[in-house]
Amino acid sequence: LVGGTMMYFRSLIDGIANLPRADDKLRAEIDAEAAQIGWPAMHRQLAAFDPPAAARIDPHDSQRIQRAIEVFRRSGRTLSDWQSSATAANHAYSFVKTALLPEPRAALHARIEKRLDRMLAEGFVGEVRHLMDRSGLTADHPSMRAVGYRQFWAHLDGRPSLAEARSKALAATRQLAKRQLTWLRGEGDLFAVNPLEVDAFVTISNYLEEEIGLYKK
Repeated sequence: LVGGTMMYFRSLIDGIANLPRADDKLRAEIDAEAAQIGWPAMHRQLAAFDPPAAARIDPHDSQRIQRAIEVFRRSGRTLSDWQSSATAANHAYSFVKTALLPEPRAALHARIEKRLDRMLAEGFVGEVRHLMDRSGLTADHPSMRAVGYRQFWAHLDGRPSLAEARSKALAATRQLAKRQLTWLRGEGDLFAVNPLEVDAFVTISNYLEEEIGLYKK
């Protein structure tokens, strides 16, 4: 399994917590509060009672912020507490976990900026403009709240300048990378490799070959 959505991987290994069901009335109350103070402020509330959840949720991710607050207000238990009590999945597999943890941070930031500029040079703004023209698709859809799309949709909607949108997208991408690294460092039994080092691929390949060999024995 390869990917950046670590929650799916953890759910596969540890199982899924039996969270409280959605409460439409409570969700409406949370939405109304967010309409007054904004989702970043709601995110700060979440950070006060559930720091681990706040660390992995974007301050503008209204859907996940809403759910984490809803779970706490309805049950009195944090989302992180519920998730830590998940029943382990019943499977016959052994897992070898490897992660790419780039260092130094300045080199990672430079690569993120280079990638963003390459996206812009290859027509990313035009892609967002094309999506805006699609019937039924709005800035409130989860796909358009993703990092990059959200900032440049706002730019095309007449708000920040192109330079400001780039700056906001760059900052949001770096924040996302930080949250992903925080999540990964919290994983146990993890083989970490710096992908910016020479021969990182060889390091991973040798490790996997050794681990798979042990399982075969």
